[in-house]
Amino acid sequence: MQPSGVSARQRKPLSVRFFNRDAATVARELLGKLLVRRYQGELLVGRVVEAEAYLGQIDPAAHASAGQTPRNAVLFGPPGVAYVYFIYGNHYCLNVSCMPAGSAEGVLFRALEPVSGLATMAKLRGLDLRASELHDLRLAGWSSRLRSISSGPGRLTQAMAITREAHNGMALTSARSELFLADDGWRPERIAVTPRINVTKAADRLLRFLIAGNPFVSAKRIR
Repeated sequence: MQPSGVSARQRKPLSVRFFNRDAATVARELLGKLLVRRYQGELLVGRVVEAEAYLGQIDPAAHASAGQTPRNAVLFGPPGVAYVYFIYGNHYCLNVSCMPAGSAEGVLFRALEPVSGLATMAKLRGLDLRASELHDLRLAGWSSRLRSISSGPGRLTQAMAITREAHNGMALTSARSELFLADDGWRPERIAVTPRINVTKAADRLLRFLIAGNPFVSAKRIR
């Protein structure tokens, strides 16, 4: 586990410029950054440990590949904006738009390492965790029960109460927002790159980025 180590005031929101780049670059550089959710007077914070890049209309696996629709319109807009969609009839997935308007590239958040607000995140996930599991962050990374809080795109949105209705189209670049991305200065020691998970088209492209060795990564497929 890598706690934030700094106060909320020291978490610098990521700029629009950060996201105004190709999705592969953004996905790699999002590793170690913080996703912050203001929820009922509490800050829920998770560190990004796994993300996938989708390269717009030239990427057969991307939602944008078939052109703009009411569902994916956010991806065709400015960078740094949340694109949230509902999948499999039971969970939401969070993405952020990249590149200038019209490019439709984006990054899918696949896993977070909980940093603060663990008790609330576990409750939102419907998990009955022991107080000791929630308190001792040094052991948290090795608890399979704690891992289930935010390891996976559907789990992390549930843990942070992220929905399409509330957050699709929300800019993620302002600390005043109820959902934003920030940098606390922490950097991963080693990054692994693999093909994306659960895609049938362009399945061999190396566009999944993860912090190597992090226990909260959603799967062990590492190259």
